Amino acid sequence: MKVAIVSSCFGSYGGIEAFVLALAKSLQKEGRCSPSVIWKQAGAFELSDELIRRSQESGVPFQFVQPRSRALWKAIQNSDFVHAQNSPPDVVFFSKLQGKPLALTIHNRRMSEHRWKSTIWHRMQQWADRRWYNSEFVRQTWEGKSLKAGSRVIPTVSELPEGEIPISSRKGFCFASRWIPNKGIEVLLEAYQRGSFDPSRWPLQMIGEGPLFLSLRRKYETTLGVIFHGFVSESEKADLIRNSRWMVIPPHTQEDLGLTAIEARNVGVPCVATRDGGLPEAAGTSAILCEPGNVDALLQALHEATGISESDYEKRSQESKSSLKHFLMPLSNYFQLYQEMVKA
Repeated sequence: MKVAIVSSCFGSYGGIEAFVLALAKSLQKEGRCSPSVIWKQAGAFELSDELIRRSQESGVPFQFVQPRSRALWKAIQNSDFVHAQNSPPDVVFFSKLQGKPLALTIHNRRMSEHRWKSTIWHRMQQWADRRWYNSEFVRQTWEGKSLKAGSRVIPTVSELPEGEIPISSRKGFCFASRWIPNKGIEVLLEAYQRGSFDPSRWPLQMIGEGPLFLSLRRKYETTLGVIFHGFVSESEKADLIRNSRWMVIPPHTQEDLGLTAIEARNVGVPCVATRDGGLPEAAGTSAILCEPGNVDALLQALHEATGISESDYEKRSQESKSSLKHFLMPLSNYFQLYQEMVKA
């Protein structure tokens, strides 16, 4: 089966790009599937070395195409099955004109501030044979309370960190994100500063870079216990997460899902998270949840995390990881879904 995995792309490497390449590699291992990745240039496209490197390392054929182009038409024409990310009208239209089975993975919530665009994309979704939403939160923004025929919630993942360390060796909190507004970074730093936590037992590891990094580092660099790492490699990030007792994820931005919560859970690290969008789904039942954008609420949650007994923490740690198998679908299952659609 020739599968075209199509994704709109601004040229950088992010969560959707990681999912696309991880899925393509998994399909290639299947043996009965021949995947190709179609990066459809979008907006102010600026190709990064990271995306090129990651695409080449995947070992899966890939190409860059223009929207509504002959190259896009031919890529779809040469496939037996199309799996697109979100619901780009040109991909949906080309697929249906050529009679190709079409599945959409919807990563992002419906944006009310872009009504005309979301209306078009919503109509395009109805043309697809299957719609797979990243979270129940995302699904409800598009479909409302009732699950429509052909729709399903399938959280997207890429390659997750592996391996746990003993609970007795873990210390403090960890945060990892791009440093942009509404990720709750200022809320977290203010809450931690107010909390006067023991820096030897409860350090705060701050990972990531972005527009807010320099100003917030200057403001909080004298706060005992806060460690600013900036950009780190994937292996370094995984190490910092697994050596922490809690992953803190405090956005107030209507998160579609929350990959860092899933990464932490896969190494047995429970989460302190806000009730923001799809994040409670990603953080799981073992998480400590609080209201988004509220310093006092986050501070109370951090204090709750530090006061939990060793036995309770161990239970939460085990539950964090074990419950993932009921939450996530292995990438290898996608080929079965494709087969079922082709045979239908």
